[in-house]
Amino acid sequence: MLDSKIPDFSLPATGNQTFTLAAQSGKIVVIYFYPKDSTPGCTTEGQQFRDLHAQFSAADAVILGVSRDSLKSHENFKAKQDFPFELGSDGDETVCNLFAVMKLKNMYGKQVRGIERSTFVIDRNSVLRREWRGVKVPGHAQEVLDFVQTL
Repeated sequence: MLDSKIPDFSLPATGNQTFTLAAQSGKIVVIYFYPKDSTPGCTTEGQQFRDLHAQFSAADAVILGVSRDSLKSHENFKAKQDFPFELGSDGDETVCNLFAVMKLKNMYGKQVRGIERSTFVIDRNSVLRREWRGVKVPGHAQEVLDFVQTL
């Protein structure tokens, strides 16, 4: 998948928007997939992207957070955390499947399907330039920003 063109996709997003990759043409797109709104790790990750948002914008990058949560849940999470970027709702897992982020995970001794915390950087020509899978939150947003600034 690396260095290949990502097909256009659309996703309902916060702010009454539909996020489409085609509409971001000419910009760098950072898509981070996270398991669930308002959980500790996902909140921390979103806050780190929020705190670096001005630097991502200065590098001509757009951030989109994606999970399977509803738009209503996303709107509450975004407002509570004051995120300056949109959150996409992928309830039918179309975009999750496009990026192959759905995994079987162990939760309290049970196997459950969920999103593997992952981040993807897509360049101005819709080509995937970098991916991180199984992300550990501390310092991750800074690492992504450092990479974006090389493009």
